[in-house]
Amino acid sequence: MGKRCGMMVLFLIALALSGASSSYAQNCSDHVFSNGARFAGCIRLPVLDSFLHWTYHPSNHTADIAYRHGSVTASTWVAWALNLGGSGMVGAQCLVAVPSSNGSVRAYTTAISGYSTQLQQGSLSFRVRNLSAVFAKGETTIFATLFLPANRTRFNTVWQDGPISGGIPSIHSRTGDNVKSTGSVDFATGQSAGGDGGGTTSVMRRRNVHGVLNAVSWGVLMPMGALIARHMKFADPAWFYLHVACQLTGYGVGVAGWGTGMKLGSDSKGITHTTHRNIGITLFTLGTLQVLALLIRPNPEHKYRVYWSWYHRGVGYAVIALGVANVYKGFNALGGQKNWKRAYTVVIIALAALAVLLEIIKQIMDHKEKKKNKARQETGAAASNGGHYAA
Repeated sequence: MGKRCGMMVLFLIALALSGASSSYAQNCSDHVFSNGARFAGCIRLPVLDSFLHWTYHPSNHTADIAYRHGSVTASTWVAWALNLGGSGMVGAQCLVAVPSSNGSVRAYTTAISGYSTQLQQGSLSFRVRNLSAVFAKGETTIFATLFLPANRTRFNTVWQDGPISGGIPSIHSRTGDNVKSTGSVDFATGQSAGGDGGGTTSVMRRRNVHGVLNAVSWGVLMPMGALIARHMKFADPAWFYLHVACQLTGYGVGVAGWGTGMKLGSDSKGITHTTHRNIGITLFTLGTLQVLALLIRPNPEHKYRVYWSWYHRGVGYAVIALGVANVYKGFNALGGQKNWKRAYTVVIIALAALAVLLEIIKQIMDHKEKKKNKARQETGAAASNGGHYAA
């Protein structure tokens, strides 16, 4: 039984990782633009569900680009920029897209000289042609041809989003991924910081591995182990060994996920996902207590066994609830992982439906058993009374 649970874990992890790789490839190099545009290179930017596509023409130092920004609404402005002399917001030469209520998207340029900018339209330090933008299905795309400075192909980049108020861009969020949206790209070689040709940076890959490990362990195996303990006791003692195997395997995978999360937190600069991190620490603590509790589990006949059972169930259900909640927190922290989130939601709904169905069956079986026991007692009492009167 334990081998089966371990094999299932490895399958789930491999499936999730392969799904992640195929998802990134589809979102980057295999993306099909509605206007039929094609580009030679692309990168997935590490935050804000964004992608940059381009074709560089060395003969005239131009680059045809398409910047895609997902997970937005028609009330969200987006921008992508090159910073020729710096690495942040100040000095950025921006391409801005502002959707309107009639479905059209206004695309224009603006140069940012200070932090109090309202993204007013203005000229850039280099020429831009064929500037346009579209919004469809929660994604804004900006198209343009950039006339880049000669003898230079590598540039610092900035990208951003924010709310629209009265048709005018308002200030973007000053926390989370909105303060991490900087990087660089070399249009000639495709080398980048903040993204790579395969679609993810090393940090993003570690975040994805962290997410997969925790979703499989705390978010899937722990609930499955609880279902086994609740509804498979008719298969004694196999249910116990399968329950323990799944929970211990889930705990082991969860510890690996927790370790990668702590490493990511220590390597991160600026604002971290505090709630997600605190729940993760709590899960690790409660999970460890559950494992240690196995070492002091009293015999079924022991007078303290009932208290141990209360503790074991209470902590176990707390781990499941916190685990599922933190998986969703993790999806929000990753940003843009809609397919993963939907897939996990389907798994959780399936487990919940299975739990309800098994619980209904259990209650029906328990009710029938009680009726049988009552009938036996009544039959026994009648026989006893009959014998008494006969005597």
